[in-house]
Amino acid sequence: MRDSSNPIGVFDSGVGGLTVMDAIMRRLPDESLIYLGDTARVPYGTKSADTVIRYARSCAGILVERGIKLLVVACNTASAYAIDALSKELDIPVLGVIEPGARRAVAATGSGRIGVIGTVGTIRSERYQKVIKALAPASHVFCKACPLFVPLAEEGWTTGSVPLLTASAYLSELLHQEIDTLVLGCTHYPLLKRTIAETVGANVALVDSAEATSEAVCEALSEQGLLQDANSTAKRTFLVTDDPDSFARTGRRFLNDAITSIEWVDVT
Repeated sequence: MRDSSNPIGVFDSGVGGLTVMDAIMRRLPDESLIYLGDTARVPYGTKSADTVIRYARSCAGILVERGIKLLVVACNTASAYAIDALSKELDIPVLGVIEPGARRAVAATGSGRIGVIGTVGTIRSERYQKVIKALAPASHVFCKACPLFVPLAEEGWTTGSVPLLTASAYLSELLHQEIDTLVLGCTHYPLLKRTIAETVGANVALVDSAEATSEAVCEALSEQGLLQDANSTAKRTFLVTDDPDSFARTGRRFLNDAITSIEWVDVT
């Protein structure tokens, strides 16, 4: 039985989803959260749709067993391929990161010319295009896979000449399409927001899907009557499927805080 005191579950293929968790924590500081990083099977972005759906079901099952009241699929690739299956199979609310980001992009654009950047898997799925087109049929959506942004974010190379040159190489094609809005369609990309903003210029609005998702979580919990009482003691639980020490080192860049207690879980 769902209860307002139950935690929110968040899963990602690795550490990137911590940007979503961080946004939820800032918006809903009284909520307890359980984060699962599927670090044994990362990355999802290069894998087939069937494999991603299988991994997503596995991660969701682990979190559901922990008694979560709402599931956040904090991975754009898993959101693209698995959100429909999880929504049908689970009896708790399930939110991905694509729909909230798409809605915010449609609200932000003036020209209807929207760019989307993400992993190879996310872009190949065409999920952003489909959702944005459903919301705004007259819009024009231009997509670009930016795979090198992920290792740059994880290594902490988020500013300086290397990420700036990389961003320029990736984003020049979208700028030629005269976009006025750009969706950061990967949970790693908010760490590169400063460099991306410098590359695209002040006339292009950046849409952070992590922030948009945190707003959607708040709305869903409110609608379901599942918001935690104010001034409650919020608990943060971290689960990984491989190498807790590596997760703690890299994850600190994404969560803006130390991760001191991590539990290993088996997904074999």
